[in-house]
Amino acid sequence: MKKFFTIISAFIINSSFTFAQDAGFDFDYAQFAYDSSANYVEIYYVFDQGKLTQVNKEGENLVEATLSIQITDSTTSDTLVNNQWFIRHPVEYAETTSQSLVGVVSFILPRGTLKCVVSGIDNNKQNNFRSITEYVKVKPLLNSSAAISDIQLASKMIQGSENTNSIFYKNTFEVIPIPNLVFGGNQASLFFYSEIYNIKDPSFKSDTLKINEIIFNSRGKVVREKNKMITRKNDTRVEVGSFILSQLPTDTYTLAISLIDTANDIGVTSSKRFFVYNPDIVETDSAFREVKPVLSSTFGTMSEEELDDIFDKSKYIATSQELDKYKKLSGVDGKREFLFDFWTGRDRDPSTKENEYFYDYLLRVESATNRFSSMQKAGWKTDRGRVFVIYGEPSEIERYPNQIESRPYEIWYYNDIEGGVYFIFADLTGFSEYTLIHSTKRGELRDDNWGRRIIIAR
Repeated sequence: MKKFFTIISAFIINSSFTFAQDAGFDFDYAQFAYDSSANYVEIYYVFDQGKLTQVNKEGENLVEATLSIQITDSTTSDTLVNNQWFIRHPVEYAETTSQSLVGVVSFILPRGTLKCVVSGIDNNKQNNFRSITEYVKVKPLLNSSAAISDIQLASKMIQGSENTNSIFYKNTFEVIPIPNLVFGGNQASLFFYSEIYNIKDPSFKSDTLKINEIIFNSRGKVVREKNKMITRKNDTRVEVGSFILSQLPTDTYTLAISLIDTANDIGVTSSKRFFVYNPDIVETDSAFREVKPVLSSTFGTMSEEELDDIFDKSKYIATSQELDKYKKLSGVDGKREFLFDFWTGRDRDPSTKENEYFYDYLLRVESATNRFSSMQKAGWKTDRGRVFVIYGEPSEIERYPNQIESRPYEIWYYNDIEGGVYFIFADLTGFSEYTLIHSTKRGELRDDNWGRRIIIAR
């Protein structure tokens, strides 16, 4: 993977798709390996030239826009990127079809869950803009385990190229992105690019591995599939390919690429969601087979150890029946399906492609680990960590660390729960591990005489 590109440029292509937003702006992104602590993240953007305001400056017809990108660490709130780029493009003739200004910007981003706010603004009509917020989980791809990069979808056939000056050049290919991920009509074919790492993963036992490429629809029906076998001679490889979509009905689809050791039935998967608009195609499912959506989910690439760790951290919100069911599971497939169903059922906004509640929950676990860990316990396992993970950041905290006649204690107030509740934690052992001793929240420990437990005997 080539690691450095021209930071900003626009590339014009003819296109027949339309945008839902007046600004005619959209973006997509893909992560590729960089090193053991960071990934190389490409952000692809597009402006619909026909939806930008034309102006005449010094005898030249122009469209002008600004791309704005802000990236912050969701845990620390540290700002990693806060930049704007000016885009200026001549309009040389009266348009009969929409044209798209497509470009890419690239960053090296560290491990973590990052909040990305990407905006496109028409400089000559300030109320003509679109701002999109996306949470990007960066998990370095370079380690000892097999991994597949994000899948980059492209608008044109991916072919070998010697044009190293192109902003879309990488690994001897020129890959022109399609940031709005809409296919159909004149865009009848889907082209894709991905990178596979750590093929010599010692957990693989076979000399040859299977690459499985499938497309399934919103109901989990497989509509396209390709397979090939590869050797493990090289530790990395680039995977490019295409699918014809002209006969697929209008729907949301997912492309999943899997690297599988068929002898052990283990592997890794990467997936990408996209949309097909073919209003004249009548839907028929009779010849399709079903694929479990867990294959393309976050859990589809996790090891059994990682799945157990995720569920251990999920126990605070699990029912007794769910706890019993997970205990009885054996094997990675059953645990993957369980966790997929567990968190899908708690997704508060199924219309989005990400389960924000799941990621917010894990962010609170990570924050609790950083803030409340002691010599005896990980932070999320402590009483303060548990309350923080379940209920979030308190509205207010009163701290009493140095009282003469009592042990250190804290009072956490949650003003938006049950009309206002509070939790009292005390350091009863002197080792900075605060124990919950009283709460007014229903279902939590209640001890109206909690004060006697923190008095220091004389």
